Amino acid sequence: MSAEQNQIAGDLATASVEARRSDFPILFQDVNGQPLTYLDSAASSQRPLPVIEAVEHYEKHDHANVHRGVHTLSHRATEAYEGAREKVRRFINAAGTSEIVFTRGTTEAINLVASSWAAENVGAGDEILITWLEHHANIVPWQLLCERTGAVLRVAPIDDAGAVDLEALKALIGERTKLIAFSHTSNALGTITPAREIIALARERGIVTLVDGAQAVPHGPVDVQELGCDFFAFSGHKMYAPTGIGVLWGREALLEEMPPWQGGGDMILTVSFEGSTWNELPYKFEAGTPNISGAVGLGAAVDYLADIGPVEIARYETELLAYLNQQLATVEGLRIIGTAPHKVGVVSFMLDDIHPHDLGTILDQLGVAIRTGHHCAMPVMERYGLPGTARASLGLYNNREDVDRLVAALGRAKEIFGG
Repeated sequence: MSAEQNQIAGDLATASVEARRSDFPILFQDVNGQPLTYLDSAASSQRPLPVIEAVEHYEKHDHANVHRGVHTLSHRATEAYEGAREKVRRFINAAGTSEIVFTRGTTEAINLVASSWAAENVGAGDEILITWLEHHANIVPWQLLCERTGAVLRVAPIDDAGAVDLEALKALIGERTKLIAFSHTSNALGTITPAREIIALARERGIVTLVDGAQAVPHGPVDVQELGCDFFAFSGHKMYAPTGIGVLWGREALLEEMPPWQGGGDMILTVSFEGSTWNELPYKFEAGTPNISGAVGLGAAVDYLADIGPVEIARYETELLAYLNQQLATVEGLRIIGTAPHKVGVVSFMLDDIHPHDLGTILDQLGVAIRTGHHCAMPVMERYGLPGTARASLGLYNNREDVDRLVAALGRAKEIFGG
């Protein structure tokens, strides 16, 4: 493709994605007397009308419990719930719906693996390898496992730019390494990790891999078969779906061998006082009444993202991130934390000696919503010797005007704090 053709494709992608902003009604309001500029999608994205309407339709017309009912509403609810599973399967290119386990989110998905697969396969002296970039959800479950089993947690370092030191990670892989668990994309710095390289290293040695994909799925295409990992976890609310719904994808052979991690209804075939037998995949891991409306919303979000095109979303957000970095560079006294060469639209920064919480409060008064604090990644903050950062994160509904409003608000904050 020529440079001219690339430019045309880029312009079409930009126009296509920018046109979707009108799908998000929450953005068209004033906050503290100012037009809302929402730059906190890494914490939770907003919902487009097709997702809101899909959930509303389900609640108004189709709600009932799934799987066991013989009446019409139960059939409708079951079709919607299982239809969402198939949509997710296609979206991440899983081999079958039996590999798609609905959870409350990434955190629950990781805990499921820690409490089921790892509890059966990791013992005293075995090692679990993570990276310094991890969200607490990919640290604490492994710490708890190590406390229970006597296993050892190893941590691969990151460099000053916030990129994983791949050579150091390689050196930490040993004969007792049973699992490598890492983020596809850092929620605190936006760093895209060398996932394929890490997974290839693990597969050569027969080591199981788990990828925290919460920050990756909203920003571009994900193909779990091409990626080659063993488990992949993500959350609906990061990808324009409701809260309280997420996915654990796992290789069918691994899921088949794993014991249930919660007991109750729907995860069983038979129950007696002498013992119970388990349901087939994926229901073995879905005890109790599920978040049916959440799954419906997730399915609608998957349709929405697929309709725009993950490649087009990635192209658009990459260009917008470049503009964000360019404009932030004009703000005197602003220092970006995390400058890895491969990033998604997540930028952590410090402004002069203003505490991030104070900065976030001032920006909120100016209608600009950012995140401040440690971002559930306290080791990352420790790596940079900071209590926390301010963080602006992009979604497909953001545009250059949002960036300009952020920069103007930062300038106003400097004036208020005497900068």
